[in-house]
Amino acid sequence: MGPRGRRGGGGGGVTAGNGYQALVDEVCALLGSPVTLEGRDFALIAYGAHDSADDPVMDPVRTRSILSRRSTAAVRSYFEGFGIARAAGPVRIPPAPAAGVRTGRLCLPVRHAGVVHGYIWLLDDGATAPDDPRLARAAAIADRIGALLAAEARAGARLGALLRAALASPAGERALAAALGPVAEGPLTLVAVTPWPGEQDPPAGLAGVLALAAPVLPADAGDGADGALAVLVRPGGARALAARVVSGRNGGPAAGVGGPREGVGGLADCWREAVAAARAAGAEDRFGGVAEWAGLGPYRLLTALASVPAAAARPDPAVARLLTPGHRELARTAEAFLDHAGRAARTAAALGIHRQTLYYRIDRIERLTGLDLADGEDRLLLHMALKTARLAGHGGDAG
Repeated sequence: MGPRGRRGGGGGGVTAGNGYQALVDEVCALLGSPVTLEGRDFALIAYGAHDSADDPVMDPVRTRSILSRRSTAAVRSYFEGFGIARAAGPVRIPPAPAAGVRTGRLCLPVRHAGVVHGYIWLLDDGATAPDDPRLARAAAIADRIGALLAAEARAGARLGALLRAALASPAGERALAAALGPVAEGPLTLVAVTPWPGEQDPPAGLAGVLALAAPVLPADAGDGADGALAVLVRPGGARALAARVVSGRNGGPAAGVGGPREGVGGLADCWREAVAAARAAGAEDRFGGVAEWAGLGPYRLLTALASVPAAAARPDPAVARLLTPGHRELARTAEAFLDHAGRAARTAAALGIHRQTLYYRIDRIERLTGLDLADGEDRLLLHMALKTARLAGHGGDAG
């Protein structure tokens, strides 16, 4: 039976999605086995779903890779333990039920000029002999995929350098626009994903990406600051792409989406918005790891305050004691009380405490800070200080 696959996406300015899918379908038809193509960072690029009622097709690792577009760190470590990053030919990997690898695999490294760019995975529990001539033909297809991925990486690196320059100066914007051509016209926006370690490669195979660069330091970054991944996309798919990038990654990165711009003009301001939104998404659980500048509300002002080193280093004197580790519970109570507009019943319910306990804590907060929580300006000061501390990473649960 013939393969049926989903379209994979090309990133970094190269629209190679159809090329990858066609080649994956070719391998799938050649070997009569479900096939998955992943980049060297184990992000899904394309797959061919072989028409079959066989249970191995529902292998948990393969299913998760297709649904979440990425393998887990544990699975990656298990596979890399077989030397796949150095292998020049097929590598057989046995099942490991404890790691979710219920079915054995054949891994065909995807290489170009001696560099591994990805992996083709075949669900195979030993049925395919090492000298099967079909494997040699599949390896030749893997080489063609490697050439495509290498070309995409080169184009992506060039566009990434131009994007980095565009975030710094109008001259860089003009150079990026010239490189993108007509693609640079119309509405654009930026996605920021932070933190993004310097040793981590930008993701491959992301559909709809016009350019990406990593790591990029925010304009207000100080010494030792975390870098961010910058992704140039159309506004319509920005949030979904941001969610896909942060999904399943270690270290809890958060993503922010800047406001739309017409063309590449104003990308520096868009980048500041995207980084601010990412900071808010990392600090506030209600954003679910991804925030858009347009939906930040008061965080549009608070992120600007938190980005000023002096403000981050020196909380307001009235609130400084409340932000110490010994007063986490009081800081959390104060933030919840202000989040609920001073409504005692709602605050107590949100915290899971009795209303009298809430009143007792409010009294302690007022004595500790010297603020009157019946006064509008004192409430505003405390609320802003707590939210700014959260963004800056201070104050325990409030940070």
